[in-house]
Amino acid sequence: MKAELIAVGTEILLGQIDNSHARYLSQELAGLGVSVYFHSTVGDNEERVVQLVDRALARSDVIIVTGGLGPTADDLTREAVARSCGLELTFSQAAFDRHVAPYFARIGRAMPETNRRQAFQVGSAEFLVNPRGTAPGQYIETNGRHIFLLPGPPLEMRPMFQESVKPVLARLVTDGVIVSRVLHLFGIGESGAAERIADLLVNQSNPTIAPLASEGEMMFRLTAKADDEVSAKKLIDPVELLLRKRFGHLIYGVDADSLVSVTLDALRQRGLTMAVAESCTGGMLASMIVDRPGCSSQFRGGVVAYDNAVKVSLLGIDRDVIDAHGAVSEPVAVAMAASVRRALGADVGVGITGVAGPDGGSTEKPVGLVYVAVSVADRTEVRAFQFAGDRAQIRIRAAKASLHLVLQVLQVLRELQ
Repeated sequence: MKAELIAVGTEILLGQIDNSHARYLSQELAGLGVSVYFHSTVGDNEERVVQLVDRALARSDVIIVTGGLGPTADDLTREAVARSCGLELTFSQAAFDRHVAPYFARIGRAMPETNRRQAFQVGSAEFLVNPRGTAPGQYIETNGRHIFLLPGPPLEMRPMFQESVKPVLARLVTDGVIVSRVLHLFGIGESGAAERIADLLVNQSNPTIAPLASEGEMMFRLTAKADDEVSAKKLIDPVELLLRKRFGHLIYGVDADSLVSVTLDALRQRGLTMAVAESCTGGMLASMIVDRPGCSSQFRGGVVAYDNAVKVSLLGIDRDVIDAHGAVSEPVAVAMAASVRRALGADVGVGITGVAGPDGGSTEKPVGLVYVAVSVADRTEVRAFQFAGDRAQIRIRAAKASLHLVLQVLQVLRELQ
């Protein structure tokens, strides 16, 4: 069963909002065994929407259209789909009484007359309940095609998909499921990783392996199709094992894992806490950590020691060390890690100092040079990295490299016990 996603909205084409629906719906459909072949975005223009729906009807079994179901004149999805399917568009009093008017009654506001447009029905479409907004969805079955019209706002669209669309598709799908597993890697680029598995990529069939780039790291997406989820996972398991043999510690997580979540889990398992001292990353590492709910049991806090005077006054770093080696140096990173660990009473201290650019580099210390140190008890590990990219990329990559180094240190400690 082939599916196609169409997002309607000029605001998407203008870059004012992201089309987050494409990723969400693609993942959900894959889990149902529905293959998404096309993603399209079109503005609020009836003729262009008609053309796109015409094309979709000719090549796809399932068509999901998001957006354009509002009450204003530029909400044209209903009109366009009716035209494309050759169906009448008629006002449904029953739909108005059940789906549109009750919303305004619940919030105690008078309903603008324009909201009556949301009760116009494409042919004999089934209306889909939307308790979170004024725009009901519609399900049209015509000439062997299944068309779903869903509202644009994510907080309305996603629950409607789960509650009204997914059950219909689950009944329609008879040719198995698609299951994906994502392996997260750090310390190797997409091209380098793909080169190591060139033999696997050439001969793959089911499951498939897709190398994917991410900021400062990369992923392998393993995808299998089978009659059921258990069978699909059994196809994926030996491929994952083979990749783990080839990449070893470079693989740090699976599926929803991130460097932050895996690091916090590793600290939690050992009953340890962490503190960070940041210079060139300017608090980015601390921000990444506190974005994770529940981090307070492992994360003590952080110090942004951007100026050398702050490194001396707050962290107690010897001024002579900075003068002798420079703020961007291995000794300063080591001192930052040890000092913040002691100052904040943490078990693990992280120190980051570097040249984020675009200015400030030199032949000896170019832009992108970053030193990261991790201090645990009587053990300190320090690494020098040379990152490429702009200022934002260097800071992100330095923060991620710091987390990965913490993971490596914790792994060594576990092996020594």
